[in-house]
Amino acid sequence: MSLDNTPEQSQLGRASAYVDRYDPSLLFPLPRALQREEMGIDTQRLPFFGADLWTAFELSWLNPRGKPQLAIAHFTVPCETPNIIESKSFKLYLNSFNSSTFADAEAVRERLRADLGEAVWRGSERSGSVGVRLLAPSQFDAERVEELSGLDLDRLDVDCTDYEPRPELLRTVPGEPAVNETLTSRLLKSNCRVTGQPDWGSVQISYSGPPIDQEGLLRYIVSFRNHNEFHEPCAERIFTDIWRRCAPTRLAVYCRYTRRGGLDINPLRTSSPQALPPNIRTARQ
Repeated sequence: MSLDNTPEQSQLGRASAYVDRYDPSLLFPLPRALQREEMGIDTQRLPFFGADLWTAFELSWLNPRGKPQLAIAHFTVPCETPNIIESKSFKLYLNSFNSSTFADAEAVRERLRADLGEAVWRGSERSGSVGVRLLAPSQFDAERVEELSGLDLDRLDVDCTDYEPRPELLRTVPGEPAVNETLTSRLLKSNCRVTGQPDWGSVQISYSGPPIDQEGLLRYIVSFRNHNEFHEPCAERIFTDIWRRCAPTRLAVYCRYTRRGGLDINPLRTSSPQALPPNIRTARQ
């Protein structure tokens, strides 16, 4: 049985009290199925693999002596989970650790893993978990900042007139041999589905197959500018549109969005299983 939660029922766009005592009930899962069905994605046979990579920069708790502890947390949510976590509820949940006592960082990690795993699989006959990795302050200086690798589409001087997704802008270059290439852009922007607040991101598109027209691809990426949709379905829409219209033999779409409320969300969708990319933030994150 799937959940019937909707974004409008969440805390998005509402004044919220910040609870500083551990409370897993703050997590608000949202079913992925509705937006996938709107895109014509078969929810029983997904056309992609991947995960949503979250980074939490505002995680703190108390040790048994009452001294505050802190960490950066990396979360890996498989794309086959039936639910995502609404991001404001995730922030409120993480803040609920602030005045709660835990034996050590491992106890915090296990609590996060259990709560998030239950939420993203809630309402499903299947069960699973999420990946949770905590970085102690002594490890912070090893966190690298670098841009997504690939040929920069933003170098192109193009006219942009469409600000809602236009998959018809996607096309291949006729008569050219197949290529293996990676293309990137920092011009991805969409808006929160509920609040309308801007979501800024970068996107990396790696593929094999007929060469994709780069000007059309850049204009397509820009066309998300006024689109209201959460991060994860935006990545899935980009993947699905390119897969259907350009027919590559291999495709990976990786989006890295700037943080809000101490959280960033970075969805990856691929046509075949592959290792997850290093969770390295871009300069804007």
